Amino acid sequence: MRLWAPVVVYMGAIFFVSSLSNPPVPPTTDKPLHWLAYLGLAVFVVRALAGGLPRRIGFGISLAAMLITVAYGATDEVHQLFVPGRTGDVYDLMADAAGALAGTVACILWGIISPSSRDGL
Repeated sequence: MRLWAPVVVYMGAIFFVSSLSNPPVPPTTDKPLHWLAYLGLAVFVVRALAGGLPRRIGFGISLAAMLITVAYGATDEVHQLFVPGRTGDVYDLMADAAGALAGTVACILWGIISPSSRDGL
């Protein structure tokens, strides 16, 4: 519960903002916000899958985190098709995926450089 509750709450926050017809975003591009939001989601997903952070993150956890995060981004873009004034956008999904990759890589690097994650090394 302590590992997955933050993931669910974070996903709920993304869903809430996506449900707004006029979300509070800058009038220019929203791609940096997508990138940042999905970077954060990826960190929470990696944390849940790994059993906490910092920890060494292997390929399986990295791949699973990416798949979960990008799949949620895809469902969010579909969800926006049904929100008045919003659209689903493949470029938003690409920004989501880039943020997910950045968050996953950050967790991998954190696990490598953190002395507490060396597991007896």
